[in-house]
Amino acid sequence: MPSSRRRPERIHWFARLEHRFHAWREKRARRRGRTATVLPFPGYGGPGWIRVVGRVLILPKAGRKGRDASARGWRSFLGIPVSFSTVTIRIGEKTHEVTADRGGVIDCRIEVGLPAGWQEIAISVESQEPVAAKVFVVADDVRFGIVSDVDDTVMVTALPRPLVAAWNSFVVDEHARTPVPGMAVLLERLVRANPGAPMIYLSTGAWNVAPTLNRFLSRHLFPQGSMLLTDWGPTHDRWFRSGREHKLTNLRRLAVEFPQVRWLLIGDDGQHDEAIYTQFLGEHPDAVAAVAIRRLLPAEAVLAGRRAGNRSENDTETDVTVPWVSAEDGAGILDTLIAAGVVH
Repeated sequence: MPSSRRRPERIHWFARLEHRFHAWREKRARRRGRTATVLPFPGYGGPGWIRVVGRVLILPKAGRKGRDASARGWRSFLGIPVSFSTVTIRIGEKTHEVTADRGGVIDCRIEVGLPAGWQEIAISVESQEPVAAKVFVVADDVRFGIVSDVDDTVMVTALPRPLVAAWNSFVVDEHARTPVPGMAVLLERLVRANPGAPMIYLSTGAWNVAPTLNRFLSRHLFPQGSMLLTDWGPTHDRWFRSGREHKLTNLRRLAVEFPQVRWLLIGDDGQHDEAIYTQFLGEHPDAVAAVAIRRLLPAEAVLAGRRAGNRSENDTETDVTVPWVSAEDGAGILDTLIAAGVVH
């Protein structure tokens, strides 16, 4: 009689190699007396629950003369992820223990009731001093939310050409990165016009750059929002994670977690945002209020390896009709959203 027990999932050999490499780095670092810490990222939640995100790392030492070690992009990737570490999350008088994944990423749902708006919790690892983390709790009467891409939507990066992307991610000083004109004003206007609306920054960027991204958003006066990035590198069955699947998975999750919310989806025409949003719209037509696409300028489109203003040939069609607007900057998108009746 065949066994009913499932065979363990086979892990891609490159993922196993990556894990052994980081384990070797962690062992060396601990011999030198270095300890792990938690980098929390802004999460979100709803009535009775929150989603906590962060990462457990052994961080590099601070740069000389007090310079931020993450100013150069490549420094953001020097932290050593600590696999499967036990993380303590304190919410009020209660504590919860969760386990980070193989890449040190914390992404967990905790059943707890918190007031609507930004709330603070504490996260710690290995008996270190707890660090503060923020979560935005969405009230059950909120009906509108914003999801925005990052690369070439709020920050000029000229993706996805690999060499250009590598240059922007690993070499360019974070203070030299420029915002897309008018996007901070657009997002701030949307948040102010819709009190209590969740602001989600959904990107295919690596969790490594989350602290840099957070500082960039704050420096250029973007509204505070929850952050959903991804962990670069191999998965159990492939060389690299699928950025498209990462976005679709999180959009589908938001649709389930907030069935009453209709989302304004903001992206650009330099990657796959149009195709992703079209697919999501077809699957969850009641979850989309409108789609706003930032058109790349001609020079940016060349770097991105496509013509400006043209949809990807892989974009799918849908019979669902919602306002679908586009412009080259935030001011133009705001004007088109006003004309479409999405913003008042």
